[in-house]
Order: sequence, then C-alpha cells, then structure tokens
Amino acid sequence: MKLNHIYAVLAVWFGLSMPVVSAGVSSDQISQLGHSLTPVGANKAGNGSDIPPWQGGLPYSLEGTESGFHADPFATDVPVMRITASNMDSHKERLTPGQQALLEKYPSMFLEVYPSRRSASYPDYVYSALKENALNSTLLPYGSGVTGAVMTSPFPIPQSGLEVLWNHTLRFRGHSLSYSAVSSVITDSGSRMDTLRDYRVFVNYSEPGLSADKVDNKIFMMTRKTLEPASQSGRVVLVHETIDQISSPRKSWLYVPGQRRLRRTPDLAYDTPDPNNQSLRTIDQVDMFNGAPDHYDWELVGKQEIYIPYNAYKLHQGSVNLDDVLKKNHPNPALLRYEPHRVWVVEATLRLGYQHKYAKRRYYFDEDSWSIVYAEEYDADGTLMQLSEAHMINYYDVPLMYPTLEVTYDLQSGFYYAEGLDNERNQTISFADNGLRERDFSTSAVRRSVKR
Repeated sequence: MKLNHIYAVLAVWFGLSMPVVSAGVSSDQISQLGHSLTPVGANKAGNGSDIPPWQGGLPYSLEGTESGFHADPFATDVPVMRITASNMDSHKERLTPGQQALLEKYPSMFLEVYPSRRSASYPDYVYSALKENALNSTLLPYGSGVTGAVMTSPFPIPQSGLEVLWNHTLRFRGHSLSYSAVSSVITDSGSRMDTLRDYRVFVNYSEPGLSADKVDNKIFMMTRKTLEPASQSGRVVLVHETIDQISSPRKSWLYVPGQRRLRRTPDLAYDTPDPNNQSLRTIDQVDMFNGAPDHYDWELVGKQEIYIPYNAYKLHQGSVNLDDVLKKNHPNPALLRYEPHRVWVVEATLRLGYQHKYAKRRYYFDEDSWSIVYAEEYDADGTLMQLSEAHMINYYDVPLMYPTLEVTYDLQSGFYYAEGLDNERNQTISFADNGLRERDFSTSAVRRSVKR
C-alpha cells in the first residue's frame, strides 16, 4: 500500500499513467505446472531430436561431493560435434550473434557440443512456492518490483519480458551461501590480474518459513572480504540488496583497513563502472543482470533452441588449476561444455530520455532454471560491445542450478573477465545451513567482525 502511494504521487507529478501488470494466468494454466510444464514452467516435452524431455533432473545426493566439489554425473559423455569459425555457418540457427562474433574473432575458440542433459532440479518446497507465486505474484507499477512472491521465481508462466527478467532476479539460490573464489581480468596479451575473495550471503527472500507478505523488499545481504592481492587484503564490502530499487535503492558499505571505518559507498547501479574488474563491465552486468529495470523497455521475443554452457562439471573441480582454465582471449574451450537447450529470449531497448552505456541488450534465459545463461550488449550504433556467459551446474547436494563460472568478453579491447572460480580451493560453494542470519549483516556486526 505504501509503495503504491509513492508511485501514485510520482504519476501525478510527472503526468504518467500507473500501469500495474499482473501475471494474468488462469487456474487452468497453473494446473499445467508439473504436468505438460515442469514445476519451474519449462516445456516438459523434448523437441523430438536432440533436446530430451525433462524427467526430474538430477536427484538430491551427497554422494560425489566428498572431495568438496561435485563429481561429474555425465563424465562418460562424448562431444557430438565441435563448432569452429570454419564450420559455424552450418550451425548459425543455434548460435547467438555473440557466439558467432567470438568464434570469428578468435580462431582458437571452439564450442564442444555434448548431448543435452536437462539436469535442473530443485527441492519440492521450491516447486510448491513456484505454484503459489504463479497464483499470487504481481508486478509493481513500471515493473520496478514484485509483490506476492517469496522463495523463488514469481512468474513460472510469464506473460512479458519483465516477468521473465524477474524470474532470473528472484530465482532460488538457496538460503545462504559461503565460499571463496577467484576473479580475474585477462588482458589481450594473456596476462592475468587475480583477486581472491571470501563471500558470505544470507538470502532474506528465501528464508525458510517466510511468507510473501513478510518479504519486506529484501533479496539478500552479502559481505565480501578480499584476501589477495596483499595490497587489497582486508577490504570488506557489505551489500543490502533490495527488490524494488527505485523506491529503496541497494545499500552498500566499504571497509578499508587503513581508514579503519565502515563507510557508505556512492550509489552503485545501472552503468556505473564495476570497480572489481578495472571497469570492464557495468554494475548491472553482475549476475548477468541485476538492479532496477526502469531504463529499458523489455520485449519478450519468444523461445529459441541454442547451444548454451551447461553441466560444466569438467571445469568445476578443485584439481583443475587456474592456469589450465584462463587462457589468452578466452577460457580453455576443452574444459567447457555446450548443449542444445531451449531458452527464453528477451530484448531490452534503452528508453527515451534515459542514458546508459548499452543502448540494446539481449538476454537468453535457460527454460529449466530461469537463469540468464547468455547476454549481449550493444552500443547506440548497434555494435556488439560485450557478451557474457554463465556456465551452469546442478549443485545436487541442494539441489539447485547455479553458475560455477561467469565470463564477460569485451570485444573492443580483447580483455575478458572471469569470476566465481573456486578451482584450487578446498571446497566449492556451500549452500548448507552455516549459521548465517540477517543480524550478521548489520553495519554494527560487520564493524565488530573487522575489528577482531
């Protein structure tokens, strides 16, 4: 009620109408979840050739995680083809413009295509929440947020590009996360600048027992502590991530050891350069896309079959060292796995009167998880500037789908940025109940922790 009042005032002030878009799905449509549709909202059927029907995905299992990582459940699969610059014309209908540009630019790049394994799965309580969300979720005016949803994606049967986008933003990513990972900027000459950080995340939106009316506009709270290089060691960032970032922007704080205080940082949003990667990408490219969607018009283009990074277990091993992964121009393609899958395609066009580094953006959402697995960024002249990939696996000890590596390629400079690399660590991301609670992410709690 309070938020709608704010938007009503804004509407009067600027002479705008107050569009409120609901999911607009019938009970008959919702009843298809778990039947002709998967519980997540994907087409359960295959395509009759190389995309199989969804048969439940990978089951929950602790077996195979004894090493601290996830054993490859598809280790015996062999590639069905290799796509290179020389043969990609035969496969263009399943390659995005970004994939084609990458193959053309770097002769050493190739896509190793494997059989499609629809491995995505989630706990039963997430499937129940998806059905409840389908019934109750509504977009806030101007698509700035969502009400009536909790735990996971709000619109398993989406009716618009904005609804698909919010499915990614609010997708289930566990209740809490803890991990250490390397991010790296790789120059056009192949030299690397690595940063090791420790992450702790409490996902307020997915807190067990939380009802939709108690979400309180919170997605997650996070601390990120830099461990290496020594020149940055001890720096801590605290983030409070909100759902509707127009009425209540995200809050962030920074602790620098030499300054010995936790201070608010300037607003980090939209096309503010991301300081974590030498400004190679913008803040709203983190997690493929994040933040308020109001700078763009979002068009739901439809569904498409393409080759996407998936089941990247060969890459996801502590025994695979970073030198083997991070090569000049692109990660080692022999460690990457691509599969044919269906994706939702959404195109974002910069709205009149708004400014952003990217005038047009195209996103590809995995139908089985709502994760953005591929993104392309264009300037005002229509030039493809950057492309990003999320290399997904099923963390089957939960289970849930999450990237083990995200890569952003800058086609102009020849640099690329890789993050989420937990190779050479003792353990991958832990989604287990590690004792993290919301109170651990207050400014006073973080101040106490950095003084210890």
